[in-house]
Amino acid sequence: MSIHIRRGLIYLFPQNSSFLCKSRVFFSTSKVKQPPTTPTVSECLMQKYNFHPNAASRFASALTSLKNPTKSSLKSWPQLLSVNLEKIVKPKIKIFQEFGFSANDIVDIILKEPSVLHSSANKRFIPSLTVLRGLLGSTAEVAKFLKISGWYLKNDLESSLVPNIKLLHSCGIPMKKINWLMRYFPRFILQNPKTMKKLVEKADRLGADRSSKMFIHAVRIVSSLSNETLELKKKTFRDLGFSEDDILRVFRTQPQVFATSEEKIKNVKEVVLATGKYDLSCIVNNPTAVTRSIEKRYKPRFQVLEILEGKNLITNWPGFPTLFKMTDKNFFEKFVHPYSDEVGEVYMAKGGLSGKRRV
Repeated sequence: MSIHIRRGLIYLFPQNSSFLCKSRVFFSTSKVKQPPTTPTVSECLMQKYNFHPNAASRFASALTSLKNPTKSSLKSWPQLLSVNLEKIVKPKIKIFQEFGFSANDIVDIILKEPSVLHSSANKRFIPSLTVLRGLLGSTAEVAKFLKISGWYLKNDLESSLVPNIKLLHSCGIPMKKINWLMRYFPRFILQNPKTMKKLVEKADRLGADRSSKMFIHAVRIVSSLSNETLELKKKTFRDLGFSEDDILRVFRTQPQVFATSEEKIKNVKEVVLATGKYDLSCIVNNPTAVTRSIEKRYKPRFQVLEILEGKNLITNWPGFPTLFKMTDKNFFEKFVHPYSDEVGEVYMAKGGLSGKRRV
């Protein structure tokens, strides 16, 4: 079986790949003997593993793409070129099937994170699948999960994920929110449990409320902030007029604000104050204003309002909370559509509505 598969892959991989062997054809003065027909990768997957033709074809096509490293997973994981079909690929496919994964699921997961093929079957692969199925409830849910992040198959979940989940759950964070973290922030949830405990304690010291739905966001945000960076952000907020109580209140209720760079915060302040219509208190009272886009939200809206005021089409600008919270659609309907001849082209050119709607 091994020889047939290797011969079948001769045309998919360079001849010096570790799992390929060169076949020799001997000639004599007698009738030339034709070499036996060997199954292709697709045929092998269909015959030996009951793959649907479409799934087998997709997987074979992905292997074929290795001929061009610039268009394949080799850019991020060059070891894929020398992966051993018999010792590495086939055992992983078998494990997936024993857990109940469909052929399409297997292909999707491997193509999403091909490096999982090199995970130890007994130390990582099987234990990880077992833990995930226990947490998520079914193989179908695990499949959906791994199509987003196959990274979990390369980690010791018993010593990282499991204790971190227990800690976060003990802080009052519901499993639904923890599952969300698992899907979109795998590196955060898989870090050393001792580090996670320190992050929770740090969030506590900064005033985050464990009973609040924002607590998990506070913990995640501090994980990306060194003590030095955190102090720089605090200083930036102080320069805007925030008191120490204001800063703690923002972290407690809107921790995502702390993920905004100091430069972005300063630029928002400059753009807002340059209008002459709003002052620093507007930002202090509405801290999430610093998270909005300058180019796509503030500048287009400010220019439209300046034009309308200059033509005496409006007498007052909207209050600051209304201005930055208003959706693109609502701003368009109230301040652009009625005056399309005056401001329509300007608004669209500046990025209003992200070019999705024409005047």
